[in-house]
Amino acid sequence: MPQTTTSARPSARVITFSLSLLASAVLLAGCASKPSQFAYTVPAQPEGSSGYTEKPGWATEKFAVAAANPLATDAGYQILKAGGSAIDAAIAVQMVLTLVEPQSSGIGGGAFLLHSTGKTVEAYDGRETAPAAADEKLFLGADGKPVPFYDGVVGGRSVGVPGTVRMLEMAHKQHGKLPWATLFQPAITLAEGGFKVSARLNTLVKADQHLKKDPVAAAYFYKADGDARDVGVNLRNPELAAVLRKIAAEGSKALHEGEIAQAIVDKVQKHPTNPGKLSLADLAGYQPKKREALCHDYQVQAKDFRVCGFPPPSSGAIAVGQILGILKNTDAAAKPLQDGLQGQAPSADWLHLYTEAARLAFADRAQYVADPDFVQPPAGSWSSLLAPAYLAERAKLIGAQSMKIAQPGNPGAVKTGYAPMPDQPEYGTSHISIVDAFGNALAMTTTIEDQFGARQMVKGFLLNNELTDFSFAPTDAQGQPIANRVQPGKRPRSSMAPTLVFDKATGELLMSGGSPGGAAIIHYTAKTLYGVLNWGLTPQQAINLPNFGSMNGPTLLEEKRFPPATVEALRARGAEVREMNMTSGLQAITRGNAHGKKLWMGGADPRREGVVMGD
Repeated sequence: MPQTTTSARPSARVITFSLSLLASAVLLAGCASKPSQFAYTVPAQPEGSSGYTEKPGWATEKFAVAAANPLATDAGYQILKAGGSAIDAAIAVQMVLTLVEPQSSGIGGGAFLLHSTGKTVEAYDGRETAPAAADEKLFLGADGKPVPFYDGVVGGRSVGVPGTVRMLEMAHKQHGKLPWATLFQPAITLAEGGFKVSARLNTLVKADQHLKKDPVAAAYFYKADGDARDVGVNLRNPELAAVLRKIAAEGSKALHEGEIAQAIVDKVQKHPTNPGKLSLADLAGYQPKKREALCHDYQVQAKDFRVCGFPPPSSGAIAVGQILGILKNTDAAAKPLQDGLQGQAPSADWLHLYTEAARLAFADRAQYVADPDFVQPPAGSWSSLLAPAYLAERAKLIGAQSMKIAQPGNPGAVKTGYAPMPDQPEYGTSHISIVDAFGNALAMTTTIEDQFGARQMVKGFLLNNELTDFSFAPTDAQGQPIANRVQPGKRPRSSMAPTLVFDKATGELLMSGGSPGGAAIIHYTAKTLYGVLNWGLTPQQAINLPNFGSMNGPTLLEEKRFPPATVEALRARGAEVREMNMTSGLQAITRGNAHGKKLWMGGADPRREGVVMGD
């Protein structure tokens, strides 16, 4: 069982791995077969933030890594410093995040990875899949109606087949430089020696209503008196260390087959009140997919950009691209930033245009987007939803008053046979952006879905609740099927939006970015892209802007960030405005010039504990 200890230990420690483990890694590494001299040094461990902490922004020359926790960022930095590739660093970062940010992502979840070699852009799909025994009635109660959301989430029913490790293994075989096992050293070292509980982790554990229902999670995250582990306590997780050692030595097979897989299946199928369908065959048979990145042109004045994102089953790239494309057909570009309550903020006029564009994009998202292995795109191509002529027509629907709820468009000649998916909660996630010294770059968004996933802990890590990203209702009231309904082997629709931006003329990488935040990921990412590309902000300045959006309902504004006059002006246009906590976790790296040098400019969200590091 994972353990906690308050014993003192050195703030820095150098760890080297056994030759036998490295030898196993060489067999797994494929093209990354050279011996590793890497030695991980545990950094001094800063306490994280659960509020809003100003970040300075960062500038580096050779490489940079941005991640959601300082220990994870540092692990990626040390791998890059040792000659690792962007993929190598991402693996090290993800394994540390499994330990230090367990509420958001980990080896029990899935991820979308967008990777550039400087010549090609690749999309690696590590999204979870529905078990073979699952069907469209998975989230229906005895009365035939959808169960309440958290009745679906908590327990075994919501657990999909995890895909992160197997997807990263695929990417590493193609783009890794250091041996596979080397990349697990930081996480194993921290799991064995311990890490300091951050203020953010402590706050989220305290607030969660379901985590302590699982005895294993309760023993790890809480003290004997039932309170959350204190901020700064040294939390050890030897069970996770053992799992990571096994994956380091044997590859993803160690997670998907054998004793670890059996433990996952037992946890899911034997849940006392909400068992699930996941089987050993589901785990053993999981395959990541390499998809074609979804790219579109975006012009700002005389500058032509190529914006690349992840295709379905993610809705992120389509929705972000639609919002940007629709705004281009309005006078949004003529509306500059103004003073907000805390730095600059968009004006009411600009926000009206943005949220109307968002309503249109979210209407299409609900109508069309699902796993492309199960659902055909409109007009035969997902790019039809990004076609300039189609977006120009959609923009004509924006008037002086809010449309409140938009209807989906029809980019093809044939009307779809699917019903729109009803609005449903969507949470969780973490984002990683990395550029290495070899010309490679990536944006990876990774998740276990809700905060702490299904609240089921197995061998030191949490299982996902990704199946609740499917529509609980398989059909509408008329019996028309919903594209994103549960089907065996299907990948649930996502909002994750890892994004890479290039200079269209030269092909030079200009930006890597993304965010956690459920469906609001789309807005957080679009905000940052617009801030950098249209308003000329640094990534840190763009990330710092207040958050906003609409999921095709109320206009959402980050609380205490917009002047009352802005709120009232939006209401005067007919919008229902809700001011609320909108905790993004943006990470972004851009290419820029300063002091006569080409530099990587990094930004991390002040609303979370992430940082950027590089040389």
